[in-house]
Amino acid sequence: MDIRKVKKLIELLEESGVAEIEIKEGEESVRISRHGNAPVTTYLQAPPMAHAAPAPIAAPAAPVAAAKAAAEEADSAPRADQTVTAPMVGTFYSSPAPGAKAFVEIGSEVKVGQTLCIIEAMKMMNQIESDKSGKVVSALVKSGDPVEFGQPLFVIE
Repeated sequence: MDIRKVKKLIELLEESGVAEIEIKEGEESVRISRHGNAPVTTYLQAPPMAHAAPAPIAAPAAPVAAAKAAAEEADSAPRADQTVTAPMVGTFYSSPAPGAKAFVEIGSEVKVGQTLCIIEAMKMMNQIESDKSGKVVSALVKSGDPVEFGQPLFVIE
């Protein structure tokens, strides 16, 4: 891999705020991390995927129902050690491609390092991995929804 490409990747990493990136070209690969050996969620470059836009909500009562659900969720808020949060701003996808089976569903048993979802940021698909083992008890975001940094995505007990 050309050293100029590596330098450009380092510049992009610094500009984007992403903690770690790994690029593979054929048999060559390079992994760049800001935090040395500290435990960090891994972001991998994946081929671009086309996802369908979410269907518009037709029922006018949906915002009221969503507000009630949010209020109920706040009452039974999960502990921080049970929540998997978004490590970046982007678009959340629960499956690797439109119509494909979701990475995890409510009730799924997950292990550390297992892919939970994808967050698309700046046309890059970033696989978000679990940092804990357990059972997925809640998915707090729908596929196609925009997410913010630190926004809760899943609750794992």
